[in-house]
Amino acid sequence: MHKILITGGAGFIGSHLTRLFVTKYPDYNIVNIDKLTYAGNLENLKDIEDAPNYTFVRGDITDAGLLKELFDIHQFTAVLHCAAESHVDRSITDPLAFITTNVVGTATLLHTARQYWNGAYENKIFYHISTDEVYGSLGETGFFTEETAYDPRSPYSASKASSDHIVRAFYHTYHLPVKISNCSNNYGPFHFPEKLIPLCIHNIINNKPLPIYGKGENVRDWLYVEDHVRAIDVIFHTGKVGETYNIGGHNEWTNIALVKELCRQMDEKLGRDKGESEKLITYVKDRAGHDLRYAIDATKLKDQLGWLPSLQFEEGISKTIDWYLNNSEWLQHVTSGNYQHYYEQQYDKR
Repeated sequence: MHKILITGGAGFIGSHLTRLFVTKYPDYNIVNIDKLTYAGNLENLKDIEDAPNYTFVRGDITDAGLLKELFDIHQFTAVLHCAAESHVDRSITDPLAFITTNVVGTATLLHTARQYWNGAYENKIFYHISTDEVYGSLGETGFFTEETAYDPRSPYSASKASSDHIVRAFYHTYHLPVKISNCSNNYGPFHFPEKLIPLCIHNIINNKPLPIYGKGENVRDWLYVEDHVRAIDVIFHTGKVGETYNIGGHNEWTNIALVKELCRQMDEKLGRDKGESEKLITYVKDRAGHDLRYAIDATKLKDQLGWLPSLQFEEGISKTIDWYLNNSEWLQHVTSGNYQHYYEQQYDKR
């Protein structure tokens, strides 16, 4: 039986991960710590908030005193570290926030786990969830592997690269039992509508412009979020300590092709004329330091641990659109900011 601290468990990926572990492993005790910034939303977890093996704590992973208190109380045997500032545009505007959370927060967690476990590492796991953006930018060919040299280009990717290096340093220096995974772009339900796919879904519904950077030629490998957390589950339980695993969706799309597919499917689902939503596409000035292409080689994960994505993009994006259309109240709460009141309604503040 594991006692697991999940960090950032009210965010997009974190909420899917928390739900999976709480429901799949009823004998595990799961504590979710989340600062509840704009991207943390407890409405994402309404279906499990009363589960007997689940506890929520509002807190900051840079708060060493709070982390020590939680380790003392709950006697964690594992950490699933998902908490991160993750939006590249925001990192360009406010880089220090990303360095604080992603670098200092990760180091604080590692230091706390090392102190509490105190060398008794059997059946202990510190799992660090990272991104393919640490590898930099690809040209028209090639793929990121676990051996690709790091070459981050934005404050966000640089902060994640730094955190990856610190995790490995704790493994090599202190023998802390760590695992790392680097994933491609995620999409799916509960995604905060600042990212491309939920932003476009929201804007198409409301007949607002669909902003596309540059000419829309940037390429991303898209991974359905539920496939991602399935991979984390596999790596957590069967991956080798000290190893890194790339998680990819095998779904490369240019931004413009992706948005046009969104428009096509949403015209059908909303009963609009063919091509109507494409008229909303608006090209805007390219983002500073915009990486051209990301593409993951997930062969190691497939060959060693047997994981493959379950969905191709057209099916996954159809499920995602349907979720947003069927959860208009969630989307309205997120875009209006009302979701931030849910914590005060449901929990006493610390």
